[in-house]
Amino acid sequence: MPLQKNQIITLPIERLSGDGSGVGHWEGEAVFVPGTAPGDLIRARVVKDCRRYAFGIVESVEVPSPDRIPADCPVAGPCGGCSLRHLRYAAELQAKQDAVADAFRRIGGLEVEVEPILPSPEVDRYRNKVQYPVGLDKNGRICIGFYAGRSHRIVPCGDCKLQPAVLNEIGRFLCGLLEQYGIRPYDEASGEGLVRHIFLRRGAHSGQIMVCLVCTRPRLPHAAELTAALCGRFPAVRTVLVNVNPDKTNVILGQENRVLCGPGFIEDTLCGVPVRLGPLSFYQVNTPGAEQLYGVAAAYADPAPGDLLLDLYCGMGTIGLSMAARCRALVGVEVVPEAIESAKANAARMGEAIAAKSRFFCADAGEAAGRLAAEGLAPDIIVVDPPRKGCDAATLAAIVRMAPRRLVYVSCNPSTAARDAAVLAQDGYRVEKVQPVDMFPRTGHVECVILLSKLHAAQHSEA
Repeated sequence: MPLQKNQIITLPIERLSGDGSGVGHWEGEAVFVPGTAPGDLIRARVVKDCRRYAFGIVESVEVPSPDRIPADCPVAGPCGGCSLRHLRYAAELQAKQDAVADAFRRIGGLEVEVEPILPSPEVDRYRNKVQYPVGLDKNGRICIGFYAGRSHRIVPCGDCKLQPAVLNEIGRFLCGLLEQYGIRPYDEASGEGLVRHIFLRRGAHSGQIMVCLVCTRPRLPHAAELTAALCGRFPAVRTVLVNVNPDKTNVILGQENRVLCGPGFIEDTLCGVPVRLGPLSFYQVNTPGAEQLYGVAAAYADPAPGDLLLDLYCGMGTIGLSMAARCRALVGVEVVPEAIESAKANAARMGEAIAAKSRFFCADAGEAAGRLAAEGLAPDIIVVDPPRKGCDAATLAAIVRMAPRRLVYVSCNPSTAARDAAVLAQDGYRVEKVQPVDMFPRTGHVECVILLSKLHAAQHSEA
């Protein structure tokens, strides 16, 4: 009998889903309930039934899991950013490990060695980027926070435990300055107001901080006074900008930036690669975690001095450039023009020798890989780091045509990675091993690195 909306059921939670919700079964039907832990016995209220699966919310926890802990953030539930803050970190890691293994077994149909998950070097305060929506609290005062799940209702939060304390302090300080100078937040319903978001970046190694106010117009009242107060209070602030987004949209950033002070960017390093970061730069939000992730990718790639390395979906070029000194040549492909310009600049900052052996060009990964394959480019190693949807069929086909002896697949979505690995396994590649890496503690997301080697290759990898 199908579940009914608002029906109350008693449900044992068996595991976690990819988004961090608990999963139980009611008469064979999977029920997804956020805020639960494997081992919980709960009473759940059904909020939606989709015939083969349903969604619920917790009415009460009848028997708590031994892995359940009190959430140490007062807004962890309504905020939704930390979907696993109620779970011991060891249990979180185990759930992520199981999710990766399940994806490769169930979706990929692959029996493959899944290495023990690598924990994040930092469990709290690890994010180097903050995007606070700005609004009014229940008392009509300017506040920052985060959107509640599936809404644009701001849950005020002055001290997010995923962000460095100094970035939270800057956010609170800016709220006071906006109040002081009568600068109003943007209201989505009326279209009135000026400040939409406070966007902050901090270099994990350099300590430099970028402050960016996302506004509906380029002119910020009292900009000089606000900037002077901000830089006087926080000496690590290297640059302050206004990003202009006049559109009625869910997209946070616009394309126009107006620099109020400083160079308009901050500097940092990632795996020894010097980078410059502006508001529009893509950059991994967990720097120590990214260095761990890319370290695994480099170990799996294991380039030799005579190798040609092809880096698809290269972004700012960080993964490939971190290995460039160990190979003969590097080719990077990325569809975002600004990222390619950053990759070229990063290579130049690494010195003449690295710049001379590195080539980056802007193209769709599938089209570029097909063109390179048609030109007879024969990379010894290919590294791919696609978006969550994974590689398209054209990219996978071109990889097979180019026939690298080793392929390293970096993924933020184990399900699509397992799907793509299964396709490659049918086309002459063997999945050697899979390394889960926790880049986003206290959330349901997990990264993994997959090593695939060409069967019957002259230099077949047994790493």
